[in-house]
Amino acid sequence: MQDKESSARRQLMSGVAIMTFSTAIVKIIGLVYKIPMLRLLSEEGMAYFNAAYNIYVMFYMISTAGLPVAISILVSENRVHGNQKNIKKIYRVALALFFLIGLAGMLCMLLLSKQFASMIEMDQSVWCIIAIAPTLFFVCLSSAVRGYFQGHQIMAHTGISQIIEAVAKMAIGLLFAAWALKKGYDLPVVAAFGVLGLTIGVILSALYLMLAKIVFEARHKSTNELQTPYTDTAKKIFLRLVKIAIPITLSSSVMGVTRIVDTALIASRLQDIGFSVELSTKIYGAYSTLAVPVYNLPPAIISGISLSLVPMLTAAIEARNREKEKMVLSSSLRICALFAMPCAVGISMFSRPILELLFAGQTWAVDTAAPLLSVLGIAVLFASMMTVTNAILQAYGQERKPIISMAVGCTVNIVFNYLLIGSETFNIYGAPLSTLLCTATVMILNFCFIKKYAVEFDGVIKLLYRPMAAAVISVGSAFGIYMLLRQKLGISNVFALVGIAVAALLYVVLALVFRAVETEDIRILPKGEKLLKLFRKLKLIK
Repeated sequence: MQDKESSARRQLMSGVAIMTFSTAIVKIIGLVYKIPMLRLLSEEGMAYFNAAYNIYVMFYMISTAGLPVAISILVSENRVHGNQKNIKKIYRVALALFFLIGLAGMLCMLLLSKQFASMIEMDQSVWCIIAIAPTLFFVCLSSAVRGYFQGHQIMAHTGISQIIEAVAKMAIGLLFAAWALKKGYDLPVVAAFGVLGLTIGVILSALYLMLAKIVFEARHKSTNELQTPYTDTAKKIFLRLVKIAIPITLSSSVMGVTRIVDTALIASRLQDIGFSVELSTKIYGAYSTLAVPVYNLPPAIISGISLSLVPMLTAAIEARNREKEKMVLSSSLRICALFAMPCAVGISMFSRPILELLFAGQTWAVDTAAPLLSVLGIAVLFASMMTVTNAILQAYGQERKPIISMAVGCTVNIVFNYLLIGSETFNIYGAPLSTLLCTATVMILNFCFIKKYAVEFDGVIKLLYRPMAAAVISVGSAFGIYMLLRQKLGISNVFALVGIAVAALLYVVLALVFRAVETEDIRILPKGEKLLKLFRKLKLIK
């Protein structure tokens, strides 16, 4: 039993490691990409770019949030019973469904591009919306294949496809934007050329995934089909996919719609209290280009846990393996807390040094975004835990529960956005404060649902207090060192790197001293046994 549990831990950590690594690369590329793009487009051009991207994300969530998870769940269930023939049929039905959804979404964005631009009170963003619309069709095709691989607990192809997409978006987008600027096109058109990089990146990603699936099936022809000849009807598969996907889609699309409302509210409410159209657009551009991507980085990396978690937890539940079920659940929550806590404290305290390091020379944008990022930093923990707890509820067949928590959280977000941004006291600070309240609300509600439906796990306080103590002490000490160096030797981006490195090293030590990480968590890491010997020699762990 111990060997099986250890094997399950290794399998979970393997998937988590692959998705965490690839997602980190993708998000770092996305963040780095915004630095030269901001210089090409300015805050105003980035406002058009980000506004169109938020509309795309809304359609992306509606189109793809639920179905890949549904595919992975059905594939995982059928793998437990060795029904390879049914898995192939699930994929065919899902691909046909995704084709129709992607086509409909693309046409909707193209035909209603002017209406969307008008709705968010940025008429000039229409060209960016048109440029990004085809992306929706190809990302739907990619999502079908990703769900298929995730159901097999193969995360590498998903990770590689995301990296292909990110690299192409950066390289092609910057080249196209620079070319359009050189040709003398207006700023909204230049921004649209920048968006085209994402569209081409998604097309290349889809082609890679299709080829990877062909190769995978050719290498894994099995006699299992002869042993399990039955398949469900296409109607039954369709209904099961929809039953699982719709609640997940609704919970995710609520957040996507909220982002659109945020975009409209920030501009309009700032104007209501006396900000000019140009200034409100620039403020939104700085906030959405500098603060929001840094805030989104840790939760996006944490999503790798979710992608690995759902099929494995589903398989454990289907096999009625309570020990494996509890292990996957506890490990996922603990890993999330261990990663998210120092990120939250670090981003909050080091907000200005981080932005000065990334966006050197963009003084006005950094001055505007840094205090906003300090507030968003606190929300990183809640957003990360929200991502994982949503996945846990989905694996337990409680897909409707995240709809409730997300709907309540997003209502909180919209109400406080309207009230706070429209207040002269808070103005733009209302945006990150509302995000903080929203994510905290969703996390709390999700934990209430998990306590009701899942196996027994360590309490939330027990889960968080040790990583919190380690994070506060390590980051606080590092920030003190950073401020001392800055006062004595002057401003330098090198000092920010020194502070962050000190914080990371000290956090690892304190996490071990405070027993925030278990022995088994270290053992399943690469070179885990050697690390354990080293930590025991240093008396950091028993």
